[in-house]
Amino acid sequence: MSKRATVDFDRELADLPAELRWREWMRRIEAVLFASASPVAPQDLARIVGQGASVDLLIEDLAADLEGRSFELARSAGGWILRTRQAYAPAIRAAADVSAQDLDLRAFDVAVLAAVAYHQPITRDGLKDIFGKEISRDLIGRLHARELIGTGPRSPRRGAPLTFVTTEKFLTAFGLDSLRDLPDREQLEDAGIAKSPSVL
Repeated sequence: MSKRATVDFDRELADLPAELRWREWMRRIEAVLFASASPVAPQDLARIVGQGASVDLLIEDLAADLEGRSFELARSAGGWILRTRQAYAPAIRAAADVSAQDLDLRAFDVAVLAAVAYHQPITRDGLKDIFGKEISRDLIGRLHARELIGTGPRSPRRGAPLTFVTTEKFLTAFGLDSLRDLPDREQLEDAGIAKSPSVL
């Protein structure tokens, strides 16, 4: 849970005409999304606009306002985030230092991450069953250090081993609003990404 300062400011903006008030609420939402490193939940955005103002409608108007710009509003991990439009990715890679944002994942890391996503909560033994080999603690550590996986509930099996689950950062990194947005496993097989149901 992130720490937010308690700030006393005028949410209602009652002294402004309705049109200017709406535009100021839109700008507040834009500023919060611009400054935030992670998706912002609608209930948090509701704290910066007038009581009864529709965050959904404000988001809709802000999205229309950003039409034709190099960045856009996107749903991610149950909240909203500003992101650069895909068309500008080559320009960013050519001129900006984005190495800190690079996940630096190996192909097998991604396969293990996908297995966690589709089978969570899952133990290391569960991953071993899927891949037919031991999954190293180093690999699990890499995914954990990048905050793509976290620990889930202890398994009810003997010894109560740790289980692993995906995180909000996983959803954000892969542009997903929720796990329901994961591709259907049959689609992955048809595309040749998954060899059989036991792979993912």
